[in-house]
Amino acid sequence: MTVAELSSLPEAELHEALTACCGAPDWVRATAASRPWASPDALLAAAERAWQGLSPAQRAQAVAHHPRLGESRAAAEVSARANAWSAGEQAGTRTADDAVRTALAEGNRRYEERFGHTFILCASGLSAERMLEALRSRLGNDPATELEVTAHELWRITRLRLEKLVADPRP
Repeated sequence: MTVAELSSLPEAELHEALTACCGAPDWVRATAASRPWASPDALLAAAERAWQGLSPAQRAQAVAHHPRLGESRAAAEVSARANAWSAGEQAGTRTADDAVRTALAEGNRRYEERFGHTFILCASGLSAERMLEALRSRLGNDPATELEVTAHELWRITRLRLEKLVADPRP
């Protein structure tokens, strides 16, 4: 859809479309409140301002909308659009061998034990081996650093999905 079409959606449909991009309700409300958007750049700027205004607890709500690497179900209920985007972003895991899949599952478990939330990585275009490498590397982060890295990765995913949303021919 175009930015103009997105801007003109009824409130409930707009919230559904934005939630597929980022599951933080306060981000959805703030981004929706900034419409109408004159261009994709205006949408992205408004979305980034809304993102910057979120607390760590609000960003944690967005984490719940993402499945573990190599899995298809998120902790929160998500739309078909969000599921499809997530599957596409993690496409590299579909061709991984059993050893890599097992290592991802174990890495996810260790990460969650250490940091208390799902590992978040903008995985679009990455192989499963590269995802595993990033996971293992980030296990060495201290909690404050990892919180910053997670926020950065969440924003990268949100931005990518917004770009997909306004490039999607579906209303």
